[in-house]
Amino acid sequence: MEKNTTCPCCSASRPVQSGQHTGDVQLTSTAGLHVPAIEGMVELEGGPFLMGTDDLESFPADGEGPVRNVTIKPFRIDRCAVTNEAFSKFVEATGYVTEAERFGWSFVFHLLASDQVRASVKQAVPRTPWWLAVEGAYWKRPEGPDSHLEDRMNHPVVHVSWNDAQAYCRWAGKRLPTEAEWEYAARGGLVQKRYPWGDLLKPDGRHRCNIWQGKFPVRDSASDGYAGTCPVDAFEPNGFGLYNVSGNVWEWCTDWFSPDYHFAGPKVNPSGPPAGQAKVTRGGSYLCHKSYCNRYRVAARSSNTPDSSTGNIGFRCAADV
Repeated sequence: MEKNTTCPCCSASRPVQSGQHTGDVQLTSTAGLHVPAIEGMVELEGGPFLMGTDDLESFPADGEGPVRNVTIKPFRIDRCAVTNEAFSKFVEATGYVTEAERFGWSFVFHLLASDQVRASVKQAVPRTPWWLAVEGAYWKRPEGPDSHLEDRMNHPVVHVSWNDAQAYCRWAGKRLPTEAEWEYAARGGLVQKRYPWGDLLKPDGRHRCNIWQGKFPVRDSASDGYAGTCPVDAFEPNGFGLYNVSGNVWEWCTDWFSPDYHFAGPKVNPSGPPAGQAKVTRGGSYLCHKSYCNRYRVAARSSNTPDSSTGNIGFRCAADV
């Protein structure tokens, strides 16, 4: 599938090839199926809020604006993105095989791959050569066959497609958040602020999120403390107690992506258009930089096809109250 491109620096989509699986991925086993749980979640009361932005730093073509009054019902949402540790328990309990494993490869950012992996890559993404199609890259080997998770069990799981995230949610008795729920939660009770903590990226000179520091895509100074992902509870939480809703990894939402659906769409519990080619992602990632992808702002949006996986897309779960 072709990606509905809104942020090529931060995302790469998987092209469909003959014989490849592209449908919804099902659990291979129902063993260990969880019941709905609230551990690690926060319950939010919902209600009306101002969604979107008319900020001068916004990308109008992405459909960030106009600002509109949206009302959502109460819901629960994870304080943190799903970790490698949590995802490994899911895989152990169900025998689930991710789409990256089924395809045999996934997208890895070039500076995170070893010299050996870079030398073996046969395909880079047109127009965005910093994305490498690495054989053997998947959630457990995030930079390729010679990488591991030994010191990253509390980092967000990556190389998970939207379909993979859906499978995890079903097992956990949860679901993906709608885009409106995600933004309501990410704002943390603040009204029309640029970031979850206010309008300044670095208040008092302090880093508040894991994004690119330096010249993209050739040098990351990691002055925020991290090159690549960081622990899911790094930095300070927002006003609702959610961590890393700006930066670290993009997060899947349940909605199909559209740049203009919300103009005429429902304003009460919106869940996006009924069909589409790409699913919404929110929050930006460790690859976002103001010079190229200023999408770590709380109203910023992007998308990717449901079967795509990269080293900077993860997810957090929601649940009904």
